[in-house]
Amino acid sequence: MITLWMGSCNQWDCDEMGHMNVRVYLEKQMEGLAAFSVNLNMAHAFRKDSPSTIVPVDQHIRFIREVLPGRPLSMKGCLLETGETDALVYQELRHSDGGLAAAMRTRVAHIDTTAREPFAWSSRTREAFAEHMGTAPEESAPRSVDLSQPGLPVEKITLDKVKSCGAPMIGRGAVPHQHLDVHGWMYPYWMIGRTSDSVPNLLFDWRKRVAESAGDRRMGAAVLEYRIRYHAMPMAGDLYEIYSSFGGASGKTHALIHWMMDPTTGKPWATMQVTAITLDLDARKAIPAPLEMVEELTEIAPPGLAV
Repeated sequence: MITLWMGSCNQWDCDEMGHMNVRVYLEKQMEGLAAFSVNLNMAHAFRKDSPSTIVPVDQHIRFIREVLPGRPLSMKGCLLETGETDALVYQELRHSDGGLAAAMRTRVAHIDTTAREPFAWSSRTREAFAEHMGTAPEESAPRSVDLSQPGLPVEKITLDKVKSCGAPMIGRGAVPHQHLDVHGWMYPYWMIGRTSDSVPNLLFDWRKRVAESAGDRRMGAAVLEYRIRYHAMPMAGDLYEIYSSFGGASGKTHALIHWMMDPTTGKPWATMQVTAITLDLDARKAIPAPLEMVEELTEIAPPGLAV
């Protein structure tokens, strides 16, 4: 694997839990992907006037060790698979002691920047692939997310179906210009960012009561895994609505399914599967939810479609 990024976690990268926000992990992942593109003979890919670029279409993130403010970080990456128009990229963030902070497997597509349609890699890029093939470490493997499942076809994910499941709307807004990439499309990491910002509308009171049931502990939350499928990218002024439903519970974890939808067309921008915990902010450990509260979660966010 080659080094793609080095830096640290700033205080302003952290959320109310005191650790680096999920959005920032993907912000650094995209920066690392841009660096990787140079090694793949695509130095133009993330420049404003580029005819082609690389975009994520299906992504798995596993958060393994918390990143706290002031801590140094480094990212390495390699290719796991390559196809005619796509590739599976592995990227990992490690602490200075070598401990794995997060691992990201991202299926990327090579697209033209006008129609956003996939097309074949250039011969120069294909030649570079062999030099950068690698293997992901076992400790980075998915745990609660089955990546072999392809997910629902995009045409079967509609706003009407989401609403018919009874999934509550937890977020709504419009895409601002400052959230766009050089090609005029929303940065992928703002999709997870806007979703993360919306989850308290669903779970703040519930998690507070979970913490109280365990002895009035100071309540927080942490995400352990994410799978994101990017269906389309909004532009400035496009609207989004985020809906959520219960995806199951196991041990101390609970799963949620999020749909980031376009209310104008009824089509999806992105769909996400999330595994999370309620976090004791002082002990930095998971707080298990009593069975009756897990059942309550199915009423707050009724189970719905798969992602």
